[in-house]
Amino acid sequence: MTYAKHLLAPLAFALLTFPAMAAEKLSLTEISRYINDLKIAQAEFTQINADGTISTGTIYIRRPGRARFEYNPPSDALVIAGGQQLAIFDAKSNTGPTQYPLRRTPLNLILARNVDLSRADMVVGHSFDGTATTVIAQDPDNPEYGTIALTFTDDPVELRQWVITDDIGDQTTVILSRLEQVASLNNNLFNISRETELRQR
Repeated sequence: MTYAKHLLAPLAFALLTFPAMAAEKLSLTEISRYINDLKIAQAEFTQINADGTISTGTIYIRRPGRARFEYNPPSDALVIAGGQQLAIFDAKSNTGPTQYPLRRTPLNLILARNVDLSRADMVVGHSFDGTATTVIAQDPDNPEYGTIALTFTDDPVELRQWVITDDIGDQTTVILSRLEQVASLNNNLFNISRETELRQR
């Protein structure tokens, strides 16, 4: 499966974009609380793909279970997580999106209703480089699905980027601008069936 190429480059490169600040290692409890409190948000992002190409766009998140990646031109890609599915839309195809069960993707680990990073065998890495804390997580019941490496700064706690490693070892990095929590987002942003219908008209 190569969905991560379309979705989400080394971690060190991304951390160069973070502001220098006094920081300390965040605990798994603090990070879990932050993710669970992150209900509705949006941010600009830069994506470094497995083949080294770079794209930009806007991400919309509505936890649990929903996210939308809108890519800026010249890319025509669109990725939607909703209805327990992950759908990848390609403007060059009129056959509908490529879909995967969301639970089979590492992205599900941050879109889940209740994130508990202290769960046995879920976290396989927890490090601090003096600026940011990185947690590498996997589905403890299905580690073959791949991992997601989440990087946070503190004061206040903020998600800065993630690196998804898929089931064949390809890595895709998403670097976020400031993640802005918003009051609401339209349900249609995360409706895969509606998006499919609109594109087939």
